Amino acid sequence: MRIRRILAAGIATAALAGLGLTGAATATAQGAPSDVTPSECQQGGGTPHLADSTCEGGTHNGERLD
Repeated sequence: MRIRRILAAGIATAALAGLGLTGAATATAQGAPSDVTPSECQQGGGTPHLADSTCEGGTHNGERLD
């Protein structure tokens, strides 16, 4: 009985690890973020940083400014 429990736990762990890997692959396959205007950055709740041309915070966090 102990071997069955250990084997079941190992299979469950492998299955969950597989789900994590497929989720990571899907996330990287989405592509680069699009450019946004400074006003779109502000409307999304972010702050445009003109020095490094990015939007910080909000829905467009990390996206480049157009």
